Amino acid sequence: MHQLLKGKRVLITGGTAGIGKQIALTCAEHGASVAIFGTNQERANQVIEELGQHKTSDEQNFLAEIVNVSKKADIKVAIQDILEKWGGIDVLVNNAGITRDGLLMKMPEEHWDEVIDVNLKSVFNTCQALVRPMMKARSGKIINISSVVGLTGNAGQVNYSASKSGVIGFTKSLAQELATRGVSVNCIAPGFIETRMTDALTDVQKEGILKKVPMGRMGKPEEIAHAALFLASDMANYMTGQVLTVDGGMVM
Repeated sequence: MHQLLKGKRVLITGGTAGIGKQIALTCAEHGASVAIFGTNQERANQVIEELGQHKTSDEQNFLAEIVNVSKKADIKVAIQDILEKWGGIDVLVNNAGITRDGLLMKMPEEHWDEVIDVNLKSVFNTCQALVRPMMKARSGKIINISSVVGLTGNAGQVNYSASKSGVIGFTKSLAQELATRGVSVNCIAPGFIETRMTDALTDVQKEGILKKVPMGRMGKPEEIAHAALFLASDMANYMTGQVLTVDGGMVM
């Protein structure tokens, strides 16, 4: 297999489950060293073990840090630790995300704050900690995971939709700031993907969702991981500020 990320160093937030974990495994299969941020030590250890099974060379290195991505100081320390161990980070994937769904009328303020902090502020935190080293290296790829609801909106998700729309605006603005420095910033907007988040939906809810998807099925985490692999690789060197929508045709 042609290794698209041989020798690259990749950091993934929210890397212990779902889409983030699959991106981590796919990057490892393609020769990258991988660091993951998560909030659960047991799951982090499990992913590190699995990454070891996907290893393709002795040069690859796998790290896990337990971090609250919404806390700027915690991110700074964790990223500094990785930079000291690795000497640099080539690819950053901002994947950490939570939902606290509910109608605006009844939404507690903390449900708004939590979602904005984890889904959007975390992107500010990681990017601010990494832009200087990436600019200095005159290379780097930042991949932010948004969502189709950041493009379309969704009743009962004003907090989540706002956070994911924010990620798109952030991506386009940072792409403009870094374009002349050899650093690209792109975005993936997944549709409905089979993860723990969508497992919680009822059959009736799933049926309603599938009516909106021309392909008539949910996506798989691998399908998002392949889009991330493409953006992280040299194949996407002339792309920046883009939103890659991987959603079975929901948004056209």
